[in-house]
Amino acid sequence: MNCEEASVLLHALIDDELDAGHASQVEVHAADCPRCAVALRRHREMHRALSSVELRYQAPSALRRRIEDSVRLKRPVAPSRRSLLKGFAMGSVFSAAVAASVVLLVVRDEQEQRMLGDVVSAHLRSLQAEHLTDVQTSDQHTVRPWFNGRLDVAPPVVDLTAQGFTLLGGRLDYVDGRPVAVIVYKRRAHIINLFVAQALGSAPFAPKLTSVQGFNIRRWTDQGLDLLAVSDLGGDELLEFGEKFEAGLRTGGAL
Repeated sequence: MNCEEASVLLHALIDDELDAGHASQVEVHAADCPRCAVALRRHREMHRALSSVELRYQAPSALRRRIEDSVRLKRPVAPSRRSLLKGFAMGSVFSAAVAASVVLLVVRDEQEQRMLGDVVSAHLRSLQAEHLTDVQTSDQHTVRPWFNGRLDVAPPVVDLTAQGFTLLGGRLDYVDGRPVAVIVYKRRAHIINLFVAQALGSAPFAPKLTSVQGFNIRRWTDQGLDLLAVSDLGGDELLEFGEKFEAGLRTGGAL
């Protein structure tokens, strides 16, 4: 692991967001790198300072008394038995609906976070030696056919070299236990992994930029395929990549 990779993971390490493997790699690197060791020490000092009890504010007791006094001034009207039962029934139905909605949202959020964590982990693995591509070529006419027989649907491949995003090749990877296609691009010294599969999420992705563990993720759905572009590129450049890829699909630049 080099300084550039470690620097984007320092905050995640302090917040306990890294798995054991990546946490160990960052700590080992910081132990041998004076620059990253200083950065890690400063981050930890700031984390302890912001977690201090002294920064917490406790409301004064006078505020509690004012609230209690205002509540006592209001005279509630005793409800009739019929209205009470009716309200209870309606409240039960409403509460059940709200509870079901909350459970559904929690399940979807957990699935989404697991999926995003998987693509970031796959992105980090790909940066290790000989893990980036299974088929290494800048020829889109070679990359797409390579996936035939390996996946149910071959991913679209757009050559964006002229737009500043060099096609490096492709590989087979896994997200949430499912095989997916990954098209690999490069922008200067930054790698972009574009994950492509059918129905990765529970619903089609609305175009959105997300940041996970210091990496930007641009996700969207196009032509029935879910796409997630992962990179340490700045958000503006990753959005530009997604727009140019979509434009290539619309203008017939994809194979």
